[in-house]
Amino acid sequence: MQRGKTGIYTPTIAGGVACQAFVPVSLPPKPALEVSGKLQTSLNEALIALGRLDAVSTLLPDAKLFLYSYVRKEAVMSSQIEGTQSSLSDLMLYEMEGRPGVPIDDVQEVSCHVNALTLGVERIRQGHPISFRLLSEVHQVLMTSGRGTQRGPDEFRRNQVWIGGHRADEAAFVPPPANQIADCWAALEQFINDLPEPTAPVIKAALVHVQFETIHPFLDGNGRVGRLLIPLILVEAGILKEPLLYLSVFFKQYRDTYYHLLQQVRIVGDWEAWLLFFADAITATANQAVSTAQQLIQLLAADKLRLAQIGRLSGSATEILDALFAHPVANIATLNTATGLTAATIGKALDAMENQLGMVNEITGQRRNRVYAYQAYLDILNQGTT
Repeated sequence: MQRGKTGIYTPTIAGGVACQAFVPVSLPPKPALEVSGKLQTSLNEALIALGRLDAVSTLLPDAKLFLYSYVRKEAVMSSQIEGTQSSLSDLMLYEMEGRPGVPIDDVQEVSCHVNALTLGVERIRQGHPISFRLLSEVHQVLMTSGRGTQRGPDEFRRNQVWIGGHRADEAAFVPPPANQIADCWAALEQFINDLPEPTAPVIKAALVHVQFETIHPFLDGNGRVGRLLIPLILVEAGILKEPLLYLSVFFKQYRDTYYHLLQQVRIVGDWEAWLLFFADAITATANQAVSTAQQLIQLLAADKLRLAQIGRLSGSATEILDALFAHPVANIATLNTATGLTAATIGKALDAMENQLGMVNEITGQRRNRVYAYQAYLDILNQGTT
């Protein structure tokens, strides 16, 4: 439905240039959403896919093992949208105090993303509502290191910004002036917390994401926080027990459509077109996550059978493989901590797993402080990310 503009334009100055900033009206949309036909079907499919995703713990020996790597995959993809070059292996190397193959700032940003999501979920489980206080904590953690430390962590921006174009009067979009952010956020916070009336969680997550991106409350990190809001809303609503839904890969794959639909909401009020895209994103992403979990389980089972080929080392190698399933990039020290095996035994088993079975790869090329990757695991995890 084309409702017309979902906000008002107000004159402002950005970068010394006069321009028109967009101030969104409060949610929910008016007239009310038309949820029927194709859109209703897509929303139903999204809920079914989320149900399967929430049950993924029944497919895994330990859901937290999957969550460890899957959260990091999302952090990498969300940060790549913002221009970083870090890979999953770079991040895991950095977490072991190793040297990644990309600028350290890139990896620090991704690591902060992981910590921000972890904190947000922890606060929700403690009973905190999704509020400015919670998001300011998340934002502060997100901007703790890397390039964001001087970009106003945990506070609303104080300057007018614009998105796209080298001048504000040529920008693709100019968000609200700084002096109107607090009012815009207060209205959005009420909507998030079901005031004055509740909204279905999937629809809420979709609408809130757009509204947050439109308000653009922080000087930096808005895109990442806006994407983090989606799993946080679904966890708070009890739709997901763990924050396993990450749409960054889908948004990156269909980037032009994503930005076009956000702008269409602002210009013509077509919330339904955005909701259809969002529901399809959930279905595709959730189904891919379930498929990934199934493939990882099959991989582990098949590789454990292959370990019989290395004879007396197979028992130790099985323990190492279990440890790599939890942390697919590891060195001898971390494997010693995880398994209790001696460094010598771990070294012999890794040598057999690499040279006889091709199951692991040494990724540093060094003679000392060597690091091993369970590459088949990483390949499955990285499906569809390029």
